[in-house]
Amino acid sequence: MNRAAAFDFAGADALVIGASRAGIGASIARALQDAGARVEITGVEADCAPEDAGRFAYTQLDVTDTDAVQDFAKGRNTLDILVNCAAITQRGAEMAPEFFSHVLDVNLTGSFRCAAAFHPALKAAEGRLINIASMYARFGSPRNPAYGASKAGVEQLTKSLAIAWAPDRIRVNAIAPGFIVTEQSARARQDPQFTASIEARTPMGRWGLPGDIVGAALFLASDSAAFITGACLPIDGGYSVA
Repeated sequence: MNRAAAFDFAGADALVIGASRAGIGASIARALQDAGARVEITGVEADCAPEDAGRFAYTQLDVTDTDAVQDFAKGRNTLDILVNCAAITQRGAEMAPEFFSHVLDVNLTGSFRCAAAFHPALKAAEGRLINIASMYARFGSPRNPAYGASKAGVEQLTKSLAIAWAPDRIRVNAIAPGFIVTEQSARARQDPQFTASIEARTPMGRWGLPGDIVGAALFLASDSAAFITGACLPIDGGYSVA
């Protein structure tokens, strides 16, 4: 199914923060481009994934570096779509206070840094901001406390910015993925018992794929969602209602 075919973003400028590796951000970037948008991506790595080299304009960007983020945003007069997807986690290692703080700095404060830096460009375009939260925004996570706390913050940040920026005609929404097969989840998926328990609880009987997030992102970025702001859509195969 070509989800991009249902949407037309011809002439739109989109930026996906945190799309350097195979995962949710890269999948959203590809879908936006397939639907006609001009798409740029960023990542903390020096280069993007080989399959995307030459496809997107790529910038290495550390979202914890306020000056770098602000410099990156300078000179951009308008931006139609901003997707905040930069995030880190490390299952079982997040009780260390220093690492806990770093996770929040990337996942939560980094999302705010980027949103704030691009606010003038989004305002000029009456644009759309999409944050990537998580199912863990609403569930306890004993092995990922920093990730869960950061993503809960992302959901609340989404609601607050939706209210604050509504007068600027910027719509702000979020997506809360469930368990998705990405490089980030690779370590957790090495535990067969954990993997099987997720599949057993999920009504749809499987882990999600990055492409499963694409439809919601395109919808929220489109005029079909013109009266939606401050929402957080769970995309988790039914895990959160089981």
